[in-house]
Amino acid sequence: MTTRTIKILAALALASAAVAPAFAQQGNSLLNVSYDVAREFYKDYNAAFVAHYKKTTGKDVKIDQSHAGSSAQARSVADGLEADVVTMNTSTDIEFLADKGVVAKDWAKKFPDNAAPTTSTMLFLVRNGNPKAIKDWDDLIKPGVQVVVVNPKTGGNGRYAYLAAWGYVKKKGGSDAQAAEFVGKLFKNVPVLARGGRDATTAFLQRNIGDVLITFESEVVSIDREFGAGKVDSVYPSISIVAENPVAVVERTTAKKGTGELAKAYLDYLYSDEGQEIAAKHALRPRSQAILKKHADTFKPVQLFTVQELFGSLSEAQKVHFNDGGQFDKIYTPGAK
Repeated sequence: MTTRTIKILAALALASAAVAPAFAQQGNSLLNVSYDVAREFYKDYNAAFVAHYKKTTGKDVKIDQSHAGSSAQARSVADGLEADVVTMNTSTDIEFLADKGVVAKDWAKKFPDNAAPTTSTMLFLVRNGNPKAIKDWDDLIKPGVQVVVVNPKTGGNGRYAYLAAWGYVKKKGGSDAQAAEFVGKLFKNVPVLARGGRDATTAFLQRNIGDVLITFESEVVSIDREFGAGKVDSVYPSISIVAENPVAVVERTTAKKGTGELAKAYLDYLYSDEGQEIAAKHALRPRSQAILKKHADTFKPVQLFTVQELFGSLSEAQKVHFNDGGQFDKIYTPGAK
């Protein structure tokens, strides 16, 4: 064996030694790609899961987070972002990934409750003291009221806001034509569409755009923590929508990284009492009825309807309302008043 060969073999051995720990660590780290306004919840949940996993397995684990508008996140994962799990606020974004072969076709059956460990609903945030006296959906179409809402094409937050407004008309006995007219008037009061839930909150609170923000119930707690309590009042409309927060393992990534077992454990723990308690503290409605009842002060009573009841499914609503050329495109013209 020549001196040159020995040097090459030694260099390869060193390279292998350097790479080995990196591969060893791969199975102990996860990337959770999530929607915009879930960042504070997952910050707390991740710390709890890391402690739980260490206690039950003796292993250390690292969880990384990525947050943006849910549909934008789904597209990033489809385009190659190596998420181990996705935790979204609308099932259409996970179905989009299932259609791309990124998550399992039967992802909704992999975990309880349609793979949605928490739910939320849409409510209104208004300026402190509610100067425009906004009480229900009808107030959002009045002249001179500016509404901040997420673009339904880029975020589940915006889709649920749109469907909640449409459903409000339908639940009061209105026709689809009347619902379309109502939602059209509402969007004429929208000065600019936000990219995601946190972008909408920033526009409303930091840039002082609008009189009312339509957002998830869970965002109220985040706003109080981040921007200080007393900046806004929350208004519960008479009727709103059940927004499921679905989750899925990204098989494309976990098969490559060997993180399938860890990814499943991470999502399973969302259904644990501790996971459900943390959700309730962040104003996400827990599936556990016992924990939901315990936090009755947080979750105000409101007449709720499901997507399935009025729209068949989120996939059907997507085709009818949010795909290019759909109902939303017909009623919303940027800059039109």
